[in-house]
Amino acid sequence: MALFPFSRKAAAPAGDDAVTNGFLQGFSIEVMPRTAEKVADFRTLLPAGTRVYIAHIDGTPIDEMVATAARLRAEGFEPMPHFPARSIPDRATLTDWVARYRGEADVREALLLAGGVAEPRGDFHCSMQLMESGAFDGFARLHVAGHPEGNRDIDPDGSDRAVMEALRWKQAFADRTDATLALATQFCFDAAPVIAWVDRLQAEGITLPVHIGIAGPAKLQTLIRFAIACGVGPSLKVLQKRALDVSKLLLPFEPDAIVGALAAHKAANPGFGIEAVHFFPLGGIKATADWTRRHGQHPMHAAA
Repeated sequence: MALFPFSRKAAAPAGDDAVTNGFLQGFSIEVMPRTAEKVADFRTLLPAGTRVYIAHIDGTPIDEMVATAARLRAEGFEPMPHFPARSIPDRATLTDWVARYRGEADVREALLLAGGVAEPRGDFHCSMQLMESGAFDGFARLHVAGHPEGNRDIDPDGSDRAVMEALRWKQAFADRTDATLALATQFCFDAAPVIAWVDRLQAEGITLPVHIGIAGPAKLQTLIRFAIACGVGPSLKVLQKRALDVSKLLLPFEPDAIVGALAAHKAANPGFGIEAVHFFPLGGIKATADWTRRHGQHPMHAAA
């Protein structure tokens, strides 16, 4: 039996401006409270209504997280704070965080993660426990993590058995509840492994829409450092190849190639599972916002 029960059309030429513009509609972006403080007014940078993830780095006070969410809501954006399971000490803390986000910032969406710490600090160790807790009942949307190039924290042997088992559980959760779920992925630099992974999900019966992680423009050294720290796999070779080109070594690395290739593939195959682009502004929020504007987005466009 063939691995995939459908054929793929040839992609349109990568770099088509109209195709890329369409692919970027409704993009999201990630900030941290300390980086958000450096932005005088997000309305000068992002389309109205943009979904803005608020990264909860271990040790960040909840007061700062909630204040950032409230500010983004007041400026006309859709805040989506992280909830890192392993950093939440108990059910009472989770309930308090949710109540504060809902009451002080009208938060309706959340990204549920295991979190970056190796050992749980309390009652929770994975996003599935958060989903089952009931704390997020009534939220309009929940996102969970996706790993196109694997996750050695979950599958140390390099396989994807545990990752796929967790994704099947999350698909079943979406099927049996009225939750609107999507997969928000780690950033990648090469379209080929992303396309293969999204096709694999569909072949496995996992139909959760994918919000593909893309690193915004940044210095090559910065991207390599983050890529190694975050366990980026096969697509790291794109950065390594770039590092060998002395003429480009000091220039910012921009995501034109991967975004163009994925946009072309999506245009040729509308059923392809990527629903939106999620930017990690590793070179700064302004640099990523400027890049999106050059590719057809502008502050007066309302995100989907």
